[in-house]
Amino acid sequence: MRKYSAEYILSHCDHTNLKQTAVWEDIRALCDEGIKYRTASVCIPACFVRQASEYARGRVAVCTVIGFPNGYSTADVKVYEAARAVADGADEVDMVINISFIKSGNLKAAVEEINAVKAACAGKLLKVIIETCLLTREEKILACRAVAVSDADYIKTSTGFSKHGATPEDVELLVRECVGKSVKAAGGIRSVEDAETYLELGAARLGTSALVGLLAEEARL
Repeated sequence: MRKYSAEYILSHCDHTNLKQTAVWEDIRALCDEGIKYRTASVCIPACFVRQASEYARGRVAVCTVIGFPNGYSTADVKVYEAARAVADGADEVDMVINISFIKSGNLKAAVEEINAVKAACAGKLLKVIIETCLLTREEKILACRAVAVSDADYIKTSTGFSKHGATPEDVELLVRECVGKSVKAAGGIRSVEDAETYLELGAARLGTSALVGLLAEEARL
């Protein structure tokens, strides 16, 4: 039996198109769907943020990604990307953490980078992607510790561009370990059942390109 309404699920979705082949017509259609179905945001490449923001005119939040998808840009580059995205109209920023900082146990550097990016966001939401599929369980806990003490607003499982995306086990771990931060599950969410599982586990956002299509007919909006 369905636990959540279509409207509730969609209100927690970052409706996403980060394909390298995306053109403005694709992004405009994504914005139209985000507006119609009242998704939490539309998540798009940075090169479309200004155009999308001007088009949406506040009817749906515009989210973009920085340091994407590998996370190994230098901190000053990520800071510039974030500041430019916000200047262009982004309401939310999803950054990829420097994975090598986590793997080498350099939490100080990880936190400093996150905080610098958050400052550049000028009060806008910041989500930190830790790319769980590339980390051991112990490294995931270290990443949670870094994000938990940082100024970020969310911790996010995945880019969707690596070996695999979110898993129930990872979402459960992040909810438990990253105290004080919201959790975004992303990557590989291709069914309503997946969405309900992650929401039940405590995810506050779902990064997905599939759910609007799956729930459009059901949504009474």
